Amino acid sequence: MKPVDSKTSPTTSPSAATAIDQGRRDWLGKSARGLAGASLLTLVDPLVRAGAWAAGSDAPEKTEVKIGFIPLTDCASVVMASVLGIDKKYGIKITPSKEASWAGVRDKLVNGELDFSHVLYGLVYGVHLGIGGPKKDMAVLMGLNRNGQAITLSDKLKQAGATDGASLAKVMQTQKREYTFAQTFPTGTHAMWLYYWLAAAGINPMRDAKVITVPPPQMVANMRVGNMDGFCVGEPWGARAIADKIGFTAVTTQQIWTDHPEKVLGTSADFVKANPNTTRAVTAAIIEAGKWIDASVSNRRQTAETIAAKSYVNTDMNIIVDRMLGRYSDGLGKTWDDPNAMHFYQDGEVNFPYLSDGMWFLTQHKRWGLVKEHPDYLAAAKQINRIDIYKQAAAAAGASLPKSENRSSKLIDGVVWDGSNPAAYADGFTVKA
Repeated sequence: MKPVDSKTSPTTSPSAATAIDQGRRDWLGKSARGLAGASLLTLVDPLVRAGAWAAGSDAPEKTEVKIGFIPLTDCASVVMASVLGIDKKYGIKITPSKEASWAGVRDKLVNGELDFSHVLYGLVYGVHLGIGGPKKDMAVLMGLNRNGQAITLSDKLKQAGATDGASLAKVMQTQKREYTFAQTFPTGTHAMWLYYWLAAAGINPMRDAKVITVPPPQMVANMRVGNMDGFCVGEPWGARAIADKIGFTAVTTQQIWTDHPEKVLGTSADFVKANPNTTRAVTAAIIEAGKWIDASVSNRRQTAETIAAKSYVNTDMNIIVDRMLGRYSDGLGKTWDDPNAMHFYQDGEVNFPYLSDGMWFLTQHKRWGLVKEHPDYLAAAKQINRIDIYKQAAAAAGASLPKSENRSSKLIDGVVWDGSNPAAYADGFTVKA
């Protein structure tokens, strides 16, 4: 069944179309003010529902879903959707599944052991293109958070005089040895932030350093025994390194790219095709959970206390809460309140799967030789980022939509990214593989 379109239907007069559009706005206004306990069918605009939903029903095909997560602060909206019972509102039950590594998450998404996962943006794109693992068509359903990662350098480097990118480059040039840095997955966000920051300082990560892959919860222990000079990872492990007095924050990722995309809700394209209603329901529940987290300081504190538990992040609540509230200390004596700390909703800006965000990761994969030829950037982003699913879930959760499917940002090196010419952007860097 085709969706009803008041602009093109030959049986709809202009006055009737106006009335329909006004009715739609009135209905969406009511739903955004809250229809707690209503089914997803009730919450979605009837004109969307009439043609877009499978078999005329919104009933989730699969009512119990397993969602993977890595022990990081930014798994919070997945966990809270379950803990707060928001999932039940949408007719589903979310079971968060704690995973040991991003490689494990990749494998379980590919083989279907996980239905969805809190996952690295670039990991999803890598699997879709067949880099960083087996090739399988994938889907990004929504962004889970922005900002809130950090690059940590060792106290040994601090003693040598390296406290930022410029001084690190100087130390590496004058004190010759092998320098080792860690990221969490070859095509993932942390690898790209690390590479971008090093390159902005004139350090080629492919030639001037050794880069290794370490699961997030193991970063601090590995730095403690001297296995790396620095690492990029999500919180709370940057804060943990400072608390344990083994490292300091050289740069936050929001200083590299303010409001950068980070973790996403990912799944396989096969799962979406077989379970479109379940996919919408899960997406809507997690949008609503992110909205709840961002709504107040007390909600953020409650979230930090919840995810600190052994079954989730397994660290002290006070290690999580400060940076979750934007209260930063870098381990060098500087403290500040960061307006660009981790966010989970921001009037829907966090959650929308912008095409330009997805394409950016592909440009960096090309820059660093992970893909040899330019892919069709826009076609890949349109296939992977399921904006159609997201818009329906956002309507159900009362989330705002941006005006454009692309956005523009200036990164730490002063280069502007807007998605308009990804091939030229990828080829335009001086420091590359």
